[in-house]
Amino acid sequence: MKVKGILTSSSMALAKAQLRKQGIVTQRIRRKPKALWRRQKKITALDISLFVRQLATMTKAGVPIVQAFELIAQALDKPSMKQLVLRVKQQLETGMSLEDSLRAHPKQFDDLFCALVSAAEHSGTLDTLLERIADYKENNELLKIKLKKAIKYPLAVMLVAMIVSIILLLKVVPVFADLYDSMGSQLPAFTQFVVTLSHIMQKLWPIFLLLTIAAVITFRQAQKRSLGFNQWLDKAILKLPIFGSIAYQAIIARFCRTLATTYAAGVPLLEALGATAAATDNHVFETATYQMRQQVAAGQRLERSMRNSQLFPALAVQMVSIGEESGSLEQMLNKVADYYEAQVTHAVDGLTDLMEPIIMVIIGLLVGGLIVAMYLPIFQMGSILG
Repeated sequence: MKVKGILTSSSMALAKAQLRKQGIVTQRIRRKPKALWRRQKKITALDISLFVRQLATMTKAGVPIVQAFELIAQALDKPSMKQLVLRVKQQLETGMSLEDSLRAHPKQFDDLFCALVSAAEHSGTLDTLLERIADYKENNELLKIKLKKAIKYPLAVMLVAMIVSIILLLKVVPVFADLYDSMGSQLPAFTQFVVTLSHIMQKLWPIFLLLTIAAVITFRQAQKRSLGFNQWLDKAILKLPIFGSIAYQAIIARFCRTLATTYAAGVPLLEALGATAAATDNHVFETATYQMRQQVAAGQRLERSMRNSQLFPALAVQMVSIGEESGSLEQMLNKVADYYEAQVTHAVDGLTDLMEPIIMVIIGLLVGGLIVAMYLPIFQMGSILG
């Protein structure tokens, strides 16, 4: 009896193995062509965080791991996430461990995540540690969202103000300029400056546009390809006024939260420091963390290595010292992370409240200044007509 159908699998070989396991002899198998107009949505870190939370809940309820993946996949609405969960489930069914199944998808599950899962599998506390991993990822993503909020809001408003100003210079100012030229009178200095700026913009806007596009592309490529550029950029971010302080506090919170989570999972301190280095998401702290790891491997205390780096605040160093002496390093690190996450929240909220009036003033100067410049000759209509 011939049968045909559709099977979701990560590879052709795995698909054939699954069919053989079901007692089906394959005569022909081919990939389903992808529709170009149906681009799947990218899997985000929040999607992974929600997945881990669901998996932790089901394993704690005693649901077998393979069945848990099947139930989670059925409840997911995003096709790309559903396919990822089903691929991991299929790999588990072939006998692979959960860690190896997750490592087969490095874009969604990084080394830190897989190391935590590995520690959980070996310790037999998968349900408990999955909850900690979910908490960690949720806190980490919320911290990133707060940082993006602090940066994106003023940038978005300023970008809108610049676009409006450019439109006024290209479309509105020339109309007024032609009107005043027909009157043949001397324009006020401010109005003349805006008219000259409009003429320059009309002639050179393609060049400005190309330079802007080239600058954005160059910046993105440098971020992807140049380690030196990324190191310079990370240093520059930490030195920025206001934003640098927020970024610094976020890095300290992320460092402490990651180290606390990995250490609590039973990962040895040296391995935990190695996993934490990449999680800092800053080359300055990543390099310092690897140096700290070498010092700890040589027999030095974590507190002393942190102090030697001259990057960590006194509060964090003191709390780590207390944690090492009392045997409560995980709790102390979590308290430091809680403190600096709260500091970031307050700083972002305060910055948003402070930026709103400043942005309004800047927009008023840009857009309002152009409008005033165009109507200034009308206010002086008596002298122009005379």
